[in-house]
Amino acid sequence: MKIARTIGTVTLSRSHPSMESANLRCVELVDTVERIHEEPLGGETIVAWDLCSTGVGDLVALAEGPESAQPFRPDIKPLDASIVALLDHIELN
Repeated sequence: MKIARTIGTVTLSRSHPSMESANLRCVELVDTVERIHEEPLGGETIVAWDLCSTGVGDLVALAEGPESAQPFRPDIKPLDASIVALLDHIELN
């Protein structure tokens, strides 16, 4: 699981039927904890299925790979990343 920030919304004009009703967001990965409050973060940009109704600027937890499609089982979704949590507060010691 990775930390990311939503930076935009993705709209599809055509898609696979399994992507119907998808809420897709553009997220930027947090590359270092020291830069977590900077904008832009400077990390890799990914399109992710939004399971948490996030808004632009929200910090989120991102699942990647096969785990990103687990919430949809037994349906099969062609996903590589999904937003699985909205992060309200991060505390590091």
